[in-house]
Amino acid sequence: MTTSSSTPSTALPGRPPVVDRATWQAARDELLVREKAHTREGDALAAARRRLPMVEVDGAAEVVGPDGPVPFRDLFAGRDELVAYHSMWYDGAPPQGQCEGCTFNIWHLRDAVYLNARGVSLAVLTSGRWEEVAPYREFMGYTQPWFSVRGVEASIATEEGHIECYLRDGDRVFLTYATTGRGNEPADGSLGLLDMTPYGRREAWQDDPEGWPGAPQVGAPVGGHGAPICWYWRSGPDGVGSWGPGSRPTPQWTRPGATPVETLGRQDHHH
Repeated sequence: MTTSSSTPSTALPGRPPVVDRATWQAARDELLVREKAHTREGDALAAARRRLPMVEVDGAAEVVGPDGPVPFRDLFAGRDELVAYHSMWYDGAPPQGQCEGCTFNIWHLRDAVYLNARGVSLAVLTSGRWEEVAPYREFMGYTQPWFSVRGVEASIATEEGHIECYLRDGDRVFLTYATTGRGNEPADGSLGLLDMTPYGRREAWQDDPEGWPGAPQVGAPVGGHGAPICWYWRSGPDGVGSWGPGSRPTPQWTRPGATPVETLGRQDHHH
């Protein structure tokens, strides 16, 4: 049964025009042509990635994990392929001071069961010292394998904020692909879903119709206007987007013991 309200929807700052179902379907079908072309182009790009050359890296390079030092090749866990995300790190900073963008990416990579089913392992790399990384990983409740690659970044061709793909041939390891920035977005499922909604991500750069709600301001309730890009990366204890010293990367507020804070405890540089 369909119900309706007599209350007009005038509270919205902007909304799509209201049409009948047939008109909506015609517009949807028109957009679908472009979406299918976009999908086919994505398939073609993936095919091109599979034809890239590769470069050998040091599979014996020593990284540090929960069981102590291990060779980098061990991160494959017996599989032939490895996807790694290299999380940025601030030495000496508490959890709220660690990288909000990397937190966003890694939060979307909490389970690798489908990767594993295709013979692909997942690991999170960081240049932080293991003695600092281990309690952070425990606080966040991460289940992915984490490893400190401090001092061997160049040997395995990894950089902070990058996703890297590796192939193993026996004891030899090869870098096949790497990306960062918006190239990381395929791992972030929430962004794809937001792109389907009428208001999208509410980031300052997105192309919106006139009158559409903008990005929430820093320190302003959701629904405000004019905030910088990626406001949702950090928030205060009230859930309001904020980049202030009392904020945390947003998922941290779901963790036991995530109390209000007064400082990020970090410098303006990484490790």
